[in-house]
Amino acid sequence: CRPRCRVQVRSLSGGDSAVVSQDSVVVNGVSAVQEKESFGSVIDVGNGQFSWSRDKQGAGDVIPEKLEPLWDDGYGTQTVKDYLDIAKEIIKPDGGPPRLFCPVSCGQPLKDSPVLLFLPGMDGLGLGLILHHKSLGSLFSEDLVKFVEKNVRLEHASSPNKPIYLVGDSLGGCLALAVAARNPTIDLIVILANPATSFGRSQLLPLLPFLEALPDELHIAVPYLLSSVMGDPVKMAMVSIERTIPPALLVDQLSGNLTALLPRLSGLADIIPKETLLWKLKLLRSAAAYANSRLHAITAEVLVLASGKDNMLPSRDEAERLSNSLQNCKICYFKDNGHTILLEDGVNLLTVIKGTCKYRRSAKRDFVMDFLPPSLSEFEEALEGNWWFRFATSPVTFSTMEDGKVVRGLAGVPNEGPVLLVGYHMLMGLELAPLVVEFLKEKNVLVRGLAHPDLFSPKAVSGSHEYTFFELMKAFGALPVTASNLFKLLSTKSHALLYPGGAREALHNKGEEYKLFWPDRPEFVRMAAKFGATIVPFGVVGEDDLAELVLDYHDIMRIPVLNDYIRKLNAEGVQLRAEMGGEIANQNFYPPGLLPKVPGRFYYLFGKPVQTKGMERLLKDRESAKEMYLHIKSEVESSMAYLIKKREEDPYRGIVERTVYRAISAPLDNVPTFKP
Repeated sequence: CRPRCRVQVRSLSGGDSAVVSQDSVVVNGVSAVQEKESFGSVIDVGNGQFSWSRDKQGAGDVIPEKLEPLWDDGYGTQTVKDYLDIAKEIIKPDGGPPRLFCPVSCGQPLKDSPVLLFLPGMDGLGLGLILHHKSLGSLFSEDLVKFVEKNVRLEHASSPNKPIYLVGDSLGGCLALAVAARNPTIDLIVILANPATSFGRSQLLPLLPFLEALPDELHIAVPYLLSSVMGDPVKMAMVSIERTIPPALLVDQLSGNLTALLPRLSGLADIIPKETLLWKLKLLRSAAAYANSRLHAITAEVLVLASGKDNMLPSRDEAERLSNSLQNCKICYFKDNGHTILLEDGVNLLTVIKGTCKYRRSAKRDFVMDFLPPSLSEFEEALEGNWWFRFATSPVTFSTMEDGKVVRGLAGVPNEGPVLLVGYHMLMGLELAPLVVEFLKEKNVLVRGLAHPDLFSPKAVSGSHEYTFFELMKAFGALPVTASNLFKLLSTKSHALLYPGGAREALHNKGEEYKLFWPDRPEFVRMAAKFGATIVPFGVVGEDDLAELVLDYHDIMRIPVLNDYIRKLNAEGVQLRAEMGGEIANQNFYPPGLLPKVPGRFYYLFGKPVQTKGMERLLKDRESAKEMYLHIKSEVESSMAYLIKKREEDPYRGIVERTVYRAISAPLDNVPTFKP
């Protein structure tokens, strides 16, 4: 039973392209037999006949310009099992030249997408991104080529204003760095997955004499030895399994996937024969030395994906070394993954690129025009990672209809933008994640939050370099709060989320919960009026049911050493509203001291929408704009007062009552509440 995988192949020696199938192969309208001299031989990896070509699009092809929220990125539809099956077909020796290919499963990329070149590891197959083909194929043009420098220059010549992505896996990481060093004037974004630049400190070096002396008939055991150090079989087998299924079914599927995967590992002996393995290990040594000698010349953006359980290379230490040696390098650390990080569960390369703000289609990143909405798999992953918080807070949303009636749900909030949500910023922004989730679940609408610019500075990276909640916020649409970004959001009819109180509200002092710290300037009203946006004021309560603030800014600043650190942190950060007087100018960051409580519940109330369409007078009439501004502020305060009073009537406000109800009657999202 042949695996189904369609690829378009192009030879470095010929320049021809092909769409390859089992039964018939067409190469630019000429049969594969006639083109065999150019290709060496045809790769037989699928069945059926295909007509799509990256180089020549048909007249009927539709090039998408944007993605909708919760689009299907296909992550998890292909696994390591598919990698091993397809590898058997690709590795047929033919003595031909290196090739680049683009899997047809990548589909049609978005309009003006940048190019992504994948440089493989020791396998040399170019299948290392098989888990990510569909998701990356929507956003990039994807190729593999050994002599990548020539192709990089060709791509740059054809699209000089677009970046070129180089994704290097292990050995490919050395090649990517070398190309970047030799081409400092080309706009490159280099992504390294456990790069082999640390090969000189590899745990495998003592095994090289053993591998050289190993008899050929015993080489069949080498794949099993390598598989034990290259990756985590359990994580590889988990890729296609849904986490929401019952534990018994999950164990059953995992067992089945492992049973299907392990026998295929013997195929690694065919993928990397003994002579090839020894040659590539020597190539690794020279490639690492070459790349390391040229690190000083690299000006490209570099993102290093480092595994914590890499038994082949000291990847975490190497990531730190590269970060200190390169001019523009960022680390993303995955503590539970092995060397073959791109083939393991829990690492969606597209999500990582988005969360680290590395995706752009021109010389400078545009937070609005270059944004990619979350896919369905990203949404499900976020729900799974955030389930404990949703379980503890059980958020309830209410909205106000045009006639003033309060209803449960978000029916009162317009589906079509531009919409500007304006409200209270709870302690540490705890209300943000549930709000975004509820809009996606109920309305399939993405709310884009305007956040403090410090969250996007290089200094905001956590000390552990792990993919944290802040990276997840960026992947789900958070962007720096600036007038230009709000302008772009409203001009593109987006749903924008604005907190006029900013960090002063989110990091308030003791006794200031549910108190607004808004500036006197009604600028967001004037901006909304310019685009005829609908303003929806909202209030949210529940922080006092989750934790008690025991150490505020004033308390922290009385602690020696820590107070110096806080002063330095704020002095080096972006100063917002420093020119304003009063409390709104105190936008200081600090780690609040919290005492957890038995969790209560979060309540949201979205007020009656305020229309600005046809009210252009607000642009010039400052008094009218001020009047509307004060009305919106009053609506936010009234919403919170309403919720504080009505939550006393909720029989399921406490987590104990909700847990009992869920066990008997309903899932997480269907617990009743008070009647509005």
